Amino acid sequence: MKYYKPLAWMMAIAIASTTLTACNSDDNETEKPFTTDPVESSILYATGIGQSETRSVADAQNVLFTENDIEWFNVTTREIKFKGMDEPLYRRMQPFNEIEFHLGDNVLFVVSSFVGDWDSRTFTNLVLHYDVITDPNQGHYYLHDCYPLQFADTDEVKANIKKHEGQWKLFTYFLESKGKLK
Repeated sequence: MKYYKPLAWMMAIAIASTTLTACNSDDNETEKPFTTDPVESSILYATGIGQSETRSVADAQNVLFTENDIEWFNVTTREIKFKGMDEPLYRRMQPFNEIEFHLGDNVLFVVSSFVGDWDSRTFTNLVLHYDVITDPNQGHYYLHDCYPLQFADTDEVKANIKKHEGQWKLFTYFLESKGKLK
């Protein structure tokens, strides 16, 4: 028993000092504000998804472009200008059904298809439109709410526009923070 008494005192002192240290926080320090914007610490990129692929498979394998490939985005016309690439973007897009825009680890929005002026199908959700008719010498890319644009007044397209409103704000906020809005 005489050996347990010093051990008990040592444990009591250790517990007391731990408790006092834990209680002695520096409450006089001002709390540092959260300065890292989660949008600015993320990267914007787009992946292509083929008919037989799942989204988890497509993410790493089929990156079509990143924020570094975007020269600017026009909020009014929704034209997205890409920097010169080794392979034209329209060739990269052809095998894919959908295009997912990611901001960091989160899916920002899904573009239902990549369409060209020659496409006769109707889309009532977001599309990446490749326009070669307006300027035959240089194609232009647009993120449109539907294709063709004359369907923009339908109830389905209006509902999709409303559904994507928050994602568009985040998308444009991100591009603005990178100096890529026109």
